[in-house]
Amino acid sequence: MSGKGKTIKVDYLARVEGEGALFIRYDDDQVHDVQLKIFEPPRFFEAFLRGRDYTEAPDITARICGICPVAYQMSALHAMEDALDLVPTPELRTLRRLLYCGEWIESHMLHVSMLHAPDFLGYPSAVAMAKDHPEIVRQALEIKKAGNALLRLLGGREVHPINVRVGGFYRTPTPEQFESLREQLLAARDLAEQMCRWSAKLPFPENNQEFEFVSLVNPDEYPMNEGRIQSSRGLDISAGDYEQYFREEQVPHSTALHSILIERGAYLVGPMARFNLNYSRLSSRVKQVAEELDFRPPCTNPFKSIVVRCLEVLYAFDEALRIIENYQPPAHPYLTVKPRKASGCAATEAPRGLLYHRYGINAQGKITHAKIVAPTSQNQKTIEQDLRLMLPKFMHLPEDQLQGLCERAIRNYDPCISCSTHFLQLHLQHDQPGSL
Repeated sequence: MSGKGKTIKVDYLARVEGEGALFIRYDDDQVHDVQLKIFEPPRFFEAFLRGRDYTEAPDITARICGICPVAYQMSALHAMEDALDLVPTPELRTLRRLLYCGEWIESHMLHVSMLHAPDFLGYPSAVAMAKDHPEIVRQALEIKKAGNALLRLLGGREVHPINVRVGGFYRTPTPEQFESLREQLLAARDLAEQMCRWSAKLPFPENNQEFEFVSLVNPDEYPMNEGRIQSSRGLDISAGDYEQYFREEQVPHSTALHSILIERGAYLVGPMARFNLNYSRLSSRVKQVAEELDFRPPCTNPFKSIVVRCLEVLYAFDEALRIIENYQPPAHPYLTVKPRKASGCAATEAPRGLLYHRYGINAQGKITHAKIVAPTSQNQKTIEQDLRLMLPKFMHLPEDQLQGLCERAIRNYDPCISCSTHFLQLHLQHDQPGSL
């Protein structure tokens, strides 16, 4: 390149989880190249799972993420149970769903309040925002605290829970323990509804896109742990067919793989996909709030994903309270099975979207192979595509405002590369049209 084009060069991505960068080459007429560069070293979880006992998979994979460890635990144990034909009892299944409610609450609220809201209100961080909007931050922290309480009771601790195992839980709670949480959940649910109404009034840049939305769909409930993989363009498969339709590709500018739908390309997973494909399965209270806010599917503007996350938090409280009110302790905290040579797979809905695991084990129960496809790797190509299509609408903005818009657009997806709390330094290079 001659050095006279317009270049957005982000040396370090932050206020997202992990290490990455952004490069965009464009002129006054069009965007020529977008690269979301992930340069964080590979972590080799799939490799060092090999040789470990199948019972260790949930605890090892939980260490992939400190914000959504339950998603990795659930996907791992469901895949192992698929391999071993182990079917949890309805009571155990319900407790897993309750644990997932806790994770959705705490993860979504962390993103909404600490990472996303400052973008809309014009602050560089949540700390700066809290000086002028202390009530919003306080409410968000109270909501998150309630989610953490569920994780602590069911998982044994708030980060990287230790009470989950293949076949169930090491220990299950008593009805009395749940009763002590009920008032906290009720109060936090009211705050969550207020957050829904607050988020819907934020100023949203116009950026509607034609995504292919992909999520689990369950005819009986809003999806968390179980369902078929469906899309807004007719895909309808089981988790066992995932690798026939989805493929990961290596790209030169990233250590993270890009996932595509074979012969169809980029797609979107996450809250917007779940909301658009499963709206009818939300609780009556959530649908009532959404209707009052005139916020109905399809939602095709990633900037409005903050509203969807708030609605999902409200749903998680409704679902948690429903489960607690109908709780019947399982006869046994877990089921056991003898290992055998087998393979199994599963998909669940992490807060950030569809999460796929596949494992093989030998007759001694040792893991022979592992494959994990995280939500962010599935959205990376879509993020690049979103930026490519969005920028031409905003070419008239000054470069500093265009820079900020690029940062915000990436944070719409809550990318989970690793943990970080600051965003990026950006270099803009302005070329003359026709010099590229």
